[in-house]
Formats: sequence, structure tokens, C-alpha cells
Amino acid sequence: MSVQERKERERAGRERLILATARELAEQQGWDAVTTRRLAERIEYSQPVLYSHFRGKREIIGAVALEGAAEMAAALRAAASAADGPRARVTALARAYLDFAARNPAVYDAIFRLDNGLAFADEDTPEPLKDAFAALLESLGEVAGDGVDPALFTEVFWASLHGLATLTRAGRLPPEDTERRTELLVDRLAAL
Repeated sequence: MSVQERKERERAGRERLILATARELAEQQGWDAVTTRRLAERIEYSQPVLYSHFRGKREIIGAVALEGAAEMAAALRAAASAADGPRARVTALARAYLDFAARNPAVYDAIFRLDNGLAFADEDTPEPLKDAFAALLESLGEVAGDGVDPALFTEVFWASLHGLATLTRAGRLPPEDTERRTELLVDRLAAL
């Protein structure tokens, strides 16, 4: 292994450590607790080392968002592939989405609620964000209904899931009715 390869591997390891630490701190105490000073202290590197990887907190949030989007896409695909039939796929997809949001609130916020510096819904959208949407579209496109644009239907279904996830987390919707809401969403929106 060359010196350059070793340095690149060490740099990648530091970057993974920074992101893992930021995620852990955000999940425990919220994103307000994530500062470059605190991260530097926790990972035992100086702030300039952090800045050699990320220009600041916004860029760290963006990197966490991209990791989270890839994880969400994998979870959605796994749930959909384990289900048999269109209705079961859509229901499994909705449950997986809501479960991801509930289990990873700080990551979910990094993807959808915080200023992460990432473009959505345009040609500059990073691939992990496009792939998370594609994971929804793969199952939802088949239940959009005749004459309905599958991408537009997926946007509406996703917006509904996002609303359910956000309102439940904020205490505006009682969590014990999540399953009933999911069933209602699937029943009313999906052309099965």
C-alpha cells in the first residue's frame, strides 16, 4: 500500500468518525448540540482537522442526510421486496418509512427538515436523495391508478407519509393510531 493510499484511508476513517459522532450526538441531544467544537472534543481531533473534511455544521448535516437517504432507500426496498402483492408492498413501504423516521429522528431531520445545503427535485439533486425517491416510486408507481403520473402520485404519497411522521413525532398525532392511519392512507390513495 502506498503512502497516498494509507493517507486516503485514514482520511476516510476520520470522516466516518466525524459523521458517526455527529449522528450520535444529534440523536442523543438534538442538532443544536452538534457544534464543531463539541465534535472535535469527542473525536479527539482539532477543529482545523474537522474543517479539513467539512466546511461547517451545514456540510456535516448534508453528509448525514446523504447517508441517511441511502439507509432509508435500502430499508424501503427491503420492506417492499419482502411483501407479496401490490397492497402488501405499499403497506410495508409505508410502515418502513414511518419506522425509519421514528427510529432515526435526527437523521430524518437532516434529510428533510434542516438546512443541509442539498438540492431537492432538480438536476443537482445528489444521487442518494434521488435513490430514496426511486425506492418509493418503484412500489408506488404500480398503484398510482390509470391516467395518474406515477412520479406525481409518489410525491403525494410521500408527502402524506412525511406529514404523518412529522406530526406524530411532534405529539400532534397519537402514536397508538399509526397503524390505522397507515391502513387508511393505503386504502384511500393506492388504486389496488
